[in-house]
Amino acid sequence: MVRKTSRPTTKRRRTKKILVIGVIALGTVGLLALIAFVGINAQTFFQTLSARPPAVDTKIVAPNESKAALSAADPTGLSADEAAAVTYLAEQPTAYWITPELDPVDKVWDRIADLAVEAREQDAALAVVIYGLPGRDCGNFSAGGLDPDAYVEWTDLIGQALRNAQDVQKIVILEPDSLALAPECGNVAERVEQLSGAVDRLAGIDTWIYLDGGHSDWVPAAQMADLLTQVGVLDRVRGFATNVSNYQTTSDEFAYAHEVADLLGGDVHAIVDTSRNGAGPAGSDWCNPPGRLVGDPGGTYGDGVVDTNLWIKPPGESDGTCNGGPAAGVWWPDGAVELTREAR
Repeated sequence: MVRKTSRPTTKRRRTKKILVIGVIALGTVGLLALIAFVGINAQTFFQTLSARPPAVDTKIVAPNESKAALSAADPTGLSADEAAAVTYLAEQPTAYWITPELDPVDKVWDRIADLAVEAREQDAALAVVIYGLPGRDCGNFSAGGLDPDAYVEWTDLIGQALRNAQDVQKIVILEPDSLALAPECGNVAERVEQLSGAVDRLAGIDTWIYLDGGHSDWVPAAQMADLLTQVGVLDRVRGFATNVSNYQTTSDEFAYAHEVADLLGGDVHAIVDTSRNGAGPAGSDWCNPPGRLVGDPGGTYGDGVVDTNLWIKPPGESDGTCNGGPAAGVWWPDGAVELTREAR
């Protein structure tokens, strides 16, 4: 039997309301006091609360500025297979690479603003790769980057533009290969300082930053964890990205990500590039290896450590002048056709 109760009097309701407000106020004061006590920066704390991990089904923008989209917009001279490949790839949610060569300091703000507009129109999150570090790629196929002072100015503008897009979720892959290559380049201390500063300039609410995490067949997990720890920003980034521009299997990358995260401890997460790993690796060949395939679309997988998989390296862009490819980053129709031969 349901027992009926009379409505409380106005005085009782008012008293209850005052008590609730008091509890909330005391709770807020206590929370802020706790933050101050443990030495957490309040802005960082509340940014962490808002920076929810991307769900497995997070939708990522398919940028109109991608080289696949630009090629699809003007298919003149393309064969039927090439046209089918670029049309397919242009529709896929893929990270956009911000480089000083294509988006210098006088254009990068507008680029971010345009990408944010597209994200709103597609009701999607924005995913960008920041790739302009001084001494980039240690003089290999993707050599270049900015001098130190110019890099500070460039990344500062990018950070301002990202924060200006307050209503858009942002995923930032910061400087692929930068940490994994640093021991070979002999500039670990320099890279650590540069990346730490870049994080400071790029951080913002609803901005998930992932540092370079190499991949499962490159730097051992213990060494990768040590490099990430040296950057000293694990309390201000979401985590690390693995397999960027590489071909390792998704299962190997998940296992590697878990191993690195376990060594790091705390609430550190990962994101895995599955853009070109559909046929797995070709031995140790990383530069335009033949016979590869696009991998599972972004948002297919995720668990307690790996936030999600994502197409980070745009399929169809060359790794460099190897195995018949053009210069690094240049659109390669033959490569696009091969990678998508079973997907379209």
